[in-house]
Amino acid sequence: MKISIICVGKIKEKFYRMALDEYSKRLSRYCKLEILEVADEKTPDNASDHEVELIKDKEGERILKNIRRDAMVIALAIDGKMLSSEQLADKIRQLGVMGESHIQFIIGGSLGLSDRVLEAADMLLSFSKMTFPHQLMRVILLEQVYRSYRIIQGEPYHK
Repeated sequence: MKISIICVGKIKEKFYRMALDEYSKRLSRYCKLEILEVADEKTPDNASDHEVELIKDKEGERILKNIRRDAMVIALAIDGKMLSSEQLADKIRQLGVMGESHIQFIIGGSLGLSDRVLEAADMLLSFSKMTFPHQLMRVILLEQVYRSYRIIQGEPYHK
């Protein structure tokens, strides 16, 4: 299976890059991983609601250009469905059984995702009602995908 992460912005902090590299290496035995970064927009201090929507729309257009019609698209959204690690593993397993060969996860920028991106998604997934930095969310997502594959394979994982 191919797993793509479409995300806004580049990772600047070395510790995030190191964690992403480690999980990418671990995942290489289970799936083909691809991380697609789209450019982020500068957000002015005290941006108006209108400016925020324009920024999300610009970033959203860049994300939409990378969405594949033949992929299952899962957008990370605070209002999405919450799953346990076991439920996420089961979802990934079921998609594979049903013939889905490509899952695209979408992580928005610091302002979130545009309405058009949310509407284009096949599923909205929430990891928490809390807000996380989008760079950290990449690490959390890769860890959970790795954990999912360990569960699917019946391999030990830390509970």
